[in-house]
Amino acid sequence: MSRIGKKPVEIPAGVTVKVSDDRTITVEGKSATLTMTHRPEVAVRVEDDPKAVVIDVKNPDAGNNRAYWGTTRSLISNMIEGVTNGYKKQLQIVGVGWGATVAGQKLDLKLGYANIISVPIPAGLEVVVEKDVVTVKGPDKQMVGEFAAVVRAKRKPEPYNGKGIRYLGEEIIRKQGKAFGS
Repeated sequence: MSRIGKKPVEIPAGVTVKVSDDRTITVEGKSATLTMTHRPEVAVRVEDDPKAVVIDVKNPDAGNNRAYWGTTRSLISNMIEGVTNGYKKQLQIVGVGWGATVAGQKLDLKLGYANIISVPIPAGLEVVVEKDVVTVKGPDKQMVGEFAAVVRAKRKPEPYNGKGIRYLGEEIIRKQGKAFGS
């Protein structure tokens, strides 16, 4: 029995959830609409008495079906949270002369290289740059996290000087460097 999968997902006021016959789940909220196709091993239905989404597994003893059960429930919960409140990741750029600017649908990064690195911003995301902090907002948790990870991978923080792109509040374990002997 999946401890996460058996819990129903409550639907807050202002959010509608539709499940179609072709396994497509559509979640509509005040700010966005998200869709997902769930696995054939699970069944998803919407109940009205307590307004909730219930996920059932067709054969819990076969293969990874219980894992799909809990994963499907978490994905639906993230979709509902995304259309109501949205998700946000903040990145901090540390380095002298380093920075970022938003130009249309791309993020231009100056990271100490000879050229400017341009990262295209996916549709549905909002990117805001204030001084050395890049804020990524959007309703889709996976898209927000993936874009933040792509930007961070352009120049990961290094342990000697601490320069690079890090998540806001991330601690970088610093190394001492070379010690000169006498």
